[in-house]
Amino acid sequence: MTALRATLRRAAARLADAGIESADRDAALLLAHVLGCELGEVRRREVLGHELSDGDMARFEALVDERARRVPLQHLTGRAPFRSLELRVGPGVFVPRPETEMLVDAALEAAPYGGRIVDLCTGSGAIALAIKAERPDLEVYAVELSEEAAAWAALNCKQIGLTVNLSVEDAREALAGLEGRFDVVVSNPPYVPHHMEPVDPEVRDHDPALALYGGGRDGLELPRRILARAAVLLHPGGTVVLEHAEVQSGALLDHAAADPAWSDARDVPDLTGRPRALVATRTAAPPPASPPRVR
Repeated sequence: MTALRATLRRAAARLADAGIESADRDAALLLAHVLGCELGEVRRREVLGHELSDGDMARFEALVDERARRVPLQHLTGRAPFRSLELRVGPGVFVPRPETEMLVDAALEAAPYGGRIVDLCTGSGAIALAIKAERPDLEVYAVELSEEAAAWAALNCKQIGLTVNLSVEDAREALAGLEGRFDVVVSNPPYVPHHMEPVDPEVRDHDPALALYGGGRDGLELPRRILARAAVLLHPGGTVVLEHAEVQSGALLDHAAADPAWSDARDVPDLTGRPRALVATRTAAPPPASPPRVR
C-alpha cells in the first residue's frame, strides 16, 4: 500500500517537469479514472490520508508515464467534458475545447422552437449533442467527413441516448436535397494554416490533421467553403455560426460583408473576450456559385 497524497504529489511534479501546466489537476483526474470515482472523491481521500493498493498504483503510474509523453489526458481517460455532457473520445477524433461551448449558445439563441439545425464538421458530435440535450424540440443534423471521427460521434449518440441525424460526407457538399431547409448552420471547421503547426504536442501529434488544417496560407479555404454551403442550406433569415481563430476574425468578416448572401455579420467573443465565431444572417439573395473543389 502507498500513501495517496504522496503519490499524487510525485505524479504532479513529474507532469510539471514534462511541461504540463495543469499537472496537479491532470494527476488527480488520472487517479480518479483509475479508482472509478469523481475528482472530488480523490481530493477527499487525499485529505483523509487514504492509501493506494499495489494494483491501482501500477495502473496510475502507467497512465502518468503516458501523460508525461504528452498523450492527451482525454485519450487516457476516454472522456472529454463539453457543457453538460461527458463525451467519449480517443485517437482519430478532435478533442472538443471549452472555448467551442459558446457556439452552442449562439446557435440556440438563433434557433426557433421546433427548428432544424445542422452541425458541419461535427467530430465527436459535441456541438450537435449539446444542442439536442438542451433543446429537445430541435431537429438536429450532424455531418462528418472522417469515418473514424463519425464512429465516435455515433458512439456518443448511443451512450448519451440522444437522436441526431448523423451522416458521413463532405461538409462542402452535404445534405443534398435539404437545401434551404435549415434555420441554423453551426460549425467548428478546421482553420489552422498549414504553415502554422500547433505548439502543444497533444494537438500537433494527436488531433487528426483533417480536423486541424483549413487550407490556404490563412487557413480559411475550408471555412469559406463551409460558409458557402451554409448559404445553400439555410433559408432566408437563417443564421450561420462559424468558429475561427482570433487572428482570422477580420478576414472572415470582410468575406461575409462582401457576399450578398449574408447580412448583419458580426463576431461573438469567447469567455476570454477573444473573437471566436462569425455569426451572420442569410439574405434572400441567391447563393454564389461554388468555386471548383481543390483536390
